[in-house]
Amino acid sequence: MAVAATYCRGQLGLRAPLVQVEVHLGPGLPVFSIVGLPATAVKESKERVRAALANCGFQFPAGRITVSLAPADLPKEGGRFDLPIALGILKASRQVLEVAGPAREFYGELSLSGELLPVRGMTLAAAHAVREGHEIIVPLANLRDTHIVRQSRTLGARNLLEVCRHLRGEDRGSLLLRRQDAAAAGAEAAAAAVAAPDLADVRGQQLPKRALVIAAAGSHSVLMIGPPGSGKTMLAQRLPGLLPPPSAAEALEVATIASVSSDAEAGQYGRRPFRAPHHTASATAIVGGGPHARPGEISLAHRGVLFLDELAEFDRRVLESLREPLENRIVTISRARLQVQYPAHFQLIAAMNPCACGYLGDSSGRCRCTPAQVDAYRGRISGPLLDRIDLLIEVPRLPLTDVAAPGPAPGTPPFPTSATAATEVARARRRQWRLRGCLNAELPPSRLQAVARLAPDASTLLAQVFDRLGLTARSYHRVLRVALSIADLAASDVVTAAHIAEAVQLRRLVTTFRDSMPAP
Repeated sequence: MAVAATYCRGQLGLRAPLVQVEVHLGPGLPVFSIVGLPATAVKESKERVRAALANCGFQFPAGRITVSLAPADLPKEGGRFDLPIALGILKASRQVLEVAGPAREFYGELSLSGELLPVRGMTLAAAHAVREGHEIIVPLANLRDTHIVRQSRTLGARNLLEVCRHLRGEDRGSLLLRRQDAAAAGAEAAAAAVAAPDLADVRGQQLPKRALVIAAAGSHSVLMIGPPGSGKTMLAQRLPGLLPPPSAAEALEVATIASVSSDAEAGQYGRRPFRAPHHTASATAIVGGGPHARPGEISLAHRGVLFLDELAEFDRRVLESLREPLENRIVTISRARLQVQYPAHFQLIAAMNPCACGYLGDSSGRCRCTPAQVDAYRGRISGPLLDRIDLLIEVPRLPLTDVAAPGPAPGTPPFPTSATAATEVARARRRQWRLRGCLNAELPPSRLQAVARLAPDASTLLAQVFDRLGLTARSYHRVLRVALSIADLAASDVVTAAHIAEAVQLRRLVTTFRDSMPAP
């Protein structure tokens, strides 16, 4: 009888608990069993491992083979356990004798020929392995997912034979070289800047552009309302270009979530995500969930932008599911067998038409919607959700002079570019972190009143607005946060009446929407 152990990691939300893969070889009739709450894909690894060992020239042990995946109460899924199971069998049968070395973790799905196929969640696994000082061996195709984890000791292999040679102390130099080459290639890919859409491409629309800069400065949510073709989507696509690049910690968070969801892209590391799901997306696709509690669009947009075009066309349950994440910045997914939390610190930007046909208020007079139809259409956006949106702005149809003009009209300021706007945004954000330790949109109400220094006329104006517009406490705080961002862009230590007036102007459509909502 012989027992051997190898190590791997499971995946439970954004946790990667260590899994000990124990292999026991005993006498008896040929039986190959896997215990420890394996999913179907893990159970099927028996046939993949058997064929891979035979095709790589190893002898498959006769008798009873028992594989235990501990801890036994942790669900195991995916093909990542193929390689550690195969190595456990080889070590237990003494076909591979491992030389002394660091603690190692093994990942990889085996093809029938012994080639290593990529698996999901390697960025997450590498981040956890670094904390414990472990070396990890992954399929060559997964190296790009692990190089972004600083100080990770990751080796990439093409097949089972390469891993076995490494464990015997052979061919170590080529594996290390392959790791270094992959890390260098990944760093070059991250450094290569992809040209983002420029704000100067959007003609006219000075108020929406100004609102976009304010939203970027304070990380505020935005709802744009206007007819088709007015530039709402173009404006939304340019918001990521106004945001500063993520920090190393933020970039790792984004990459970890993407790797768990199988949505990692090599060229996306170091850039803020921009997610734009279709309006037919389900609540599970937006919020996350499913049988394995995968992250949804709001988590994939973590530290970036979530763009919801045609907002009123989304299912009502989908829209209402955004309310808690917009406030709490996290989403909790509960299932009968597990509960996981994903971060959802995203900036929401949404767009919709003013009515079902899209032309309400247009000078062409094309709208034929009745008041009841307009009310029904706008009523799809609930009051509580509307209350959580900081800026509601109108994006009107452009006149021909703006559309056809090759440049700004004489005597008018030049078109603002994303580069110049991003400089203003970065300056305002640095000011917020220095003075308040967070962005304005994240200021809790308990601190907001203390840090917002209002001029006397600003306090008077805000009180009048609160009474006349019937603001809720949440709306009041949001107006104040937006006014703070406007003051930060102006490098003003005091929030003036002009700042309050502009913040109110950027929320004036809230009253129109509330008047259109059907009575409960």
